[in-house]
Amino acid sequence: MSRIRSAATLDRRTFLTATGAVGAATGLGLAFGIGPDRAAQAATVTPGPAPAAPVPVDAPAVPRAPYATGTTLGGVATPRGSGGYRRLADGPAWDRVVRAELAAAHGGRDRRRTALASFVQFTDLHLVDVQSPLRYEYLRAETASAWRPQEALSVAGVVSLIERVNALPGGPATGAPLSFVMTTGDNTDNNSKLELQWFLTAMSGGRITPNSGDPRRYEGVQDSGLKLYWQPDSALRDADKKLGFPQLHGFLDAAIRTVHSPGLRLPWYSTVGNHDSLPGGCYAPGDPFWTELATGGRKLETLPAAEAAKVWKAVKDGLDPKGEDFKRLVKSHARQARAVTPDERRAPFTRAEYLRAHLDPAHTGPGPHGHGYTAAHLAEDRLYYTFKVSDDVLGISLDTTDPGGHYTGSVGDAQLRWLERTLKANEKGDRLHVLVFSHHTSKTMNNTRPDPARPHEKRHGGAELVELLAAHPRVVGWINGHSHKNDITAHGSFWEVSTASHIDFPQLARVIELVDNHDGTLSLFTTLVESAAPHRTDFTDLSQTGLAALYRELSFNAPEARTDLAGTARDRNVELLLKRR
Repeated sequence: MSRIRSAATLDRRTFLTATGAVGAATGLGLAFGIGPDRAAQAATVTPGPAPAAPVPVDAPAVPRAPYATGTTLGGVATPRGSGGYRRLADGPAWDRVVRAELAAAHGGRDRRRTALASFVQFTDLHLVDVQSPLRYEYLRAETASAWRPQEALSVAGVVSLIERVNALPGGPATGAPLSFVMTTGDNTDNNSKLELQWFLTAMSGGRITPNSGDPRRYEGVQDSGLKLYWQPDSALRDADKKLGFPQLHGFLDAAIRTVHSPGLRLPWYSTVGNHDSLPGGCYAPGDPFWTELATGGRKLETLPAAEAAKVWKAVKDGLDPKGEDFKRLVKSHARQARAVTPDERRAPFTRAEYLRAHLDPAHTGPGPHGHGYTAAHLAEDRLYYTFKVSDDVLGISLDTTDPGGHYTGSVGDAQLRWLERTLKANEKGDRLHVLVFSHHTSKTMNNTRPDPARPHEKRHGGAELVELLAAHPRVVGWINGHSHKNDITAHGSFWEVSTASHIDFPQLARVIELVDNHDGTLSLFTTLVESAAPHRTDFTDLSQTGLAALYRELSFNAPEARTDLAGTARDRNVELLLKRR
């Protein structure tokens, strides 16, 4: 039996036809030569006649619960063979594990339970403009996250994930209807207006051309002739081909071809991450240098090893949060930078622009309008909010990015006090169960640099946030991302659920169901899902679906990529018991 009633309004989805080209590139001067303002090129969301109306699709049939089809309870992409480049194929399922650290598991609860909430978490989608001059791919030798061979296919991969969620008939544990999707940050990769447009279009429906710069061709590190990067269309024996990566004629043309997203059938909400708020995911915003570099006509693609190591240490350790040393380095290597086509659409977006984009009616899709944000948030420059998950559950979305720079997080004093007031008011009023959403995990909130806009405001880390949430017994879960790893932690009275990204293998999203067991306990069920793309790839299939499958396989084979991101069985498909308070 289910008590879920979605608080969001289901709006009719419309396909977008507006262009995304605005503004003009400014001059960088000094070392980098920025080309003249150029006419807006082919729009991100293709203009012209509206596409034909989609063929109506019936809602998925209500499943028998529990079910496994279409989830990792039914099967998981698994490598075959050993050594070198490995192909993926259908593999065995991940079983469900019961975790009872916070409450005992009583027999017969599966016959008594009532569903209180059922929804999907996306996190760390990292829709990435791989041709942006602001990227630091030249750090690849220092960190696998600087450049990944699958990145050019991120749009196709995310659209395939949306197709998977649209096909799910309900919660795998309860069969209750899915009410919404929540993204927990790093929706974009480089704080780029173009990437934000791609994200909003993918989620709400429309056509996306994942290209920037020259509208006729790709111009980035994968056609650079540099052995540091996989050159898919070339016979060059690059570093990745030496490890078995294939030569794929037509790959780059296919990667920048227009992709169609059906958009989510469900309402969706948005939580902000550091890659959404900070240029490069780590530098304090507001410096015009970032706009001038991103929109300009010079792209640095290689760097001496010693200098790359120095830059990565500064990024990793937060030694240069404003990017002053980085700017000097980029300028000093201007002569070695490649000439590329300037593109004003690559400019970093501000907090206000992020909010306005979500509030644009063109991006409402299935709703709710603003996806959690309102005009009041825009007026107050505030990126945290509450929303009704269901009749029994309150959702709270936090902003854990530190505007002072660096990729780890914190919350300001005003936000922490707001959270405390919100939790206290709930306990005195409706007494709803509470689910908290953020980008950063408790372990990655250790950055307490002052916010430049509020230099005297205290910043608070993950330990303080855990302490606050644990002091309020109606909090049942804290759901986040950032670490790109499945990891579930018990915190005395609530569970922290961290989910892997959709850019690094195994490229997952998570279905979350909250149930009342009617025996003094609640259960949080989490079930991981992959995209709808087939596990097996065909190197001759460069269709949208074929690219989505290749996106997954390339991510598995990415050199130096971490192999622990799937977590253990206790971090994947689980039933998390806790006391009903």
